[in-house]
Amino acid sequence: MNASEKAKGLETTSKIASIVNLFKQNFPDAKADLKPWQNDPDTINLVDPDSIDIGFHFPGWSRSLQSRSILVQIRFHRDSEEETHHFIGIETAGFTHAGEVWRLSTIDNWQLEGKYLPTEEITNKLKEFCRGVFQLF
Repeated sequence: MNASEKAKGLETTSKIASIVNLFKQNFPDAKADLKPWQNDPDTINLVDPDSIDIGFHFPGWSRSLQSRSILVQIRFHRDSEEETHHFIGIETAGFTHAGEVWRLSTIDNWQLEGKYLPTEEITNKLKEFCRGVFQLF
């Protein structure tokens, strides 16, 4: 779900701001997009209501990133009995005009997969960002 829609309390809003700052520490040229999803019915049906989703856009296509935009999804599992959300991990994906080109998930095995992969330096920065998000939650 769009981060802008999840920012409904001081704690969550502060964590979203911290996530953006963590990302920008590693990727200072990135511009945060707290509403990466359209609010049309078809898109809303595909979006995980328990995640916090933030898009990051770069000034142009980056050879080292192999993308122009990165989607970050902070994933949670809802415990319906307790009505609580438990942090389970982060999914990131790089995009170009042609769609998704790579994906990194901490939920699985922290392996980068895709057709066009970012450099090792960028991969390490992405993993550093993910470790920072784990510390927030």
